[in-house]
Amino acid sequence: MKQIVAFYDRGVAIVSGRFVESVALLLLRVALGGVFWRSGQTKVVEGSFLAIDPNTYDLFRNEFSGLPLDASIAVPLTTWAEHIFPALLIIGLATRFSACALLVMTLVIQIFVFPDAWWPVHSLWTAMAAILIVRGGGLFSLDALLVRMRGK
Repeated sequence: MKQIVAFYDRGVAIVSGRFVESVALLLLRVALGGVFWRSGQTKVVEGSFLAIDPNTYDLFRNEFSGLPLDASIAVPLTTWAEHIFPALLIIGLATRFSACALLVMTLVIQIFVFPDAWWPVHSLWTAMAAILIVRGGGLFSLDALLVRMRGK
């Protein structure tokens, strides 16, 4: 029994290290960023650099009519946010701020657009964003590089 406990303790020590945590945080940043990036891509003209598809305005007026903003404001805000924050998140720059912005977007979607999607989807996005807000981007982020460059 002592050998099993010792083996378990060694395994816990390995996965509790900063390197393994940073790999997990990198995967988490890519996963959460990828969700929002792909959503942003559905709002732009294919092959363009953030040229908003006119059909997106109709989608927001008809399907997402519960939003408290007019489509003329909500569409550009959403489209840009779904590209900027995931990009920052994936490279690990302003990780906590970007995760917080995506958390706010998740809550807006939950409250105003898809109120029945908490358990299947939004609870996961919320948990992912919360972990990144609390832990940051990890060793494999530009945030960590900037901290090292500042000498902290």
